[in-house]
Amino acid sequence: MVNPNVQGKKYPETSPYLVGREKVREFANAVFSTNPVNLDLFAAQAAGYSDLVAPPTFAVVIQERSLPAVLQDPEADIDFSRVVHGDQRFVSVRPIVAGDELTSVLEVASVKSLGAHSMVTFNTEVFDAEKKLVCTAISTLVVRGE
Repeated sequence: MVNPNVQGKKYPETSPYLVGREKVREFANAVFSTNPVNLDLFAAQAAGYSDLVAPPTFAVVIQERSLPAVLQDPEADIDFSRVVHGDQRFVSVRPIVAGDELTSVLEVASVKSLGAHSMVTFNTEVFDAEKKLVCTAISTLVVRGE
């Protein structure tokens, strides 16, 4: 059972992640994006962007860098071998583009018990190098009980 006392706990900011042009292309191909601004530099620039635009779900790459802190936190008591991904959402302020240097801060938004199971929701805020909010990734994990 996940410790409900971690609700509201914030974890330290991650180290900066420099978004690479080829990583954007690889991610776009992995999610079957055919949007030219994700794949073609000239198309992205013609659309007014400085570089390739990452698909909106690319923020999960940054969010994933925050998760080890909470998953390894003994106070949280999350057994990752019992975790099922329940939900994922993104609230974007602006698109992520190649060349962005991003960090993230994860907060445990809620911990709910459902019988022997727990549902844990995380809000991960993603910031650019100027510490401006780029997006918030919201994910819910279901931790199965014994």
